[in-house]
Amino acid sequence: MNKTITISGDDSALRLDRWFKRHYPALAHGRLEKLLRTGQIRVDGKRAKAGDRVMPGQAIRVPPLDAAAAGAASPPRPVLPADAAMLQAAILHRDDAVIALNKPPGLAVQGGTRSERHLDGLLDALRFGYAERPRLVHRLDKDTSGVLVVARTAAAAAFLTRAFRDKTTRKTYWALAVGRPQPAQGRISLALAKKDGRDGERVRADPDQGKHAVTYYCVVDSAGERASWLALLPVTGRTHQLRAHCAAIGVPILGDPKYGGAGAHLAGAPNARQLHLHARELSIPHPDGGILRVTAPLPPHMRQSWEFFGFPADVKDAFAGLDLPE
Repeated sequence: MNKTITISGDDSALRLDRWFKRHYPALAHGRLEKLLRTGQIRVDGKRAKAGDRVMPGQAIRVPPLDAAAAGAASPPRPVLPADAAMLQAAILHRDDAVIALNKPPGLAVQGGTRSERHLDGLLDALRFGYAERPRLVHRLDKDTSGVLVVARTAAAAAFLTRAFRDKTTRKTYWALAVGRPQPAQGRISLALAKKDGRDGERVRADPDQGKHAVTYYCVVDSAGERASWLALLPVTGRTHQLRAHCAAIGVPILGDPKYGGAGAHLAGAPNARQLHLHARELSIPHPDGGILRVTAPLPPHMRQSWEFFGFPADVKDAFAGLDLPE
């Protein structure tokens, strides 16, 4: 028979699919999607989608599952001292409600088939005496570095999740692209649809079935026509949006063969096989009032590339003064 589970405070603002991953780790994602699609799983009596966020007090109806899929989640692994030190050294800002990190490249934000070590599994290292465990409220790709905020309380998580959903945040990314876009600044509007393949999740341009996706870009500096330092401002937040949009206008991000193919390699450039995409700055309403602005320094491999091309790393907002309507 169906089971009804009430969401606890520790699971506030989790995506529904991540809630199932946490509590029913043996339930395959494809099976979960089918249960959602057929309405067998419901939240507060209504149909739900994998990406919906759950909040404390909501009731999830779970249909009967076979013994394997219904297996209990294993207790979280203790955080190794080296991982705790790494995460604490990455803190850019900390107050009673929010912690902002400079996420290193190569660290997945959440677990997956090939990601046993991930940020979500290390968040106990950021309790700092709090009874509540910090919560993720947004994510970055595994190989993308830069500003990532986590909420320290359930109330802060609900507030920050709303801010991302309502687009009251402003995110600026820096990227090193192969080539130079024409014109030097502009707006990319290209609908994107998710597509699963042998190399994992990716997106593709699809004006009919894809979701609306908009990115503003600006060339901050360039090495002739060979490479460009781009400032990127995503208006929407689709999976791999910046990577797909840069490749679509003919300037793939260095180190991104998934979207740029062979064109994402630059002979002679240092660290050319590492993704050169960095979440440089985030401005977001703070749960206690005002605006929190956080800037993250470049990771070592990108800093080395900036030095190689002679780019300064201390420019101000490349989009300042520009009118950027949706």
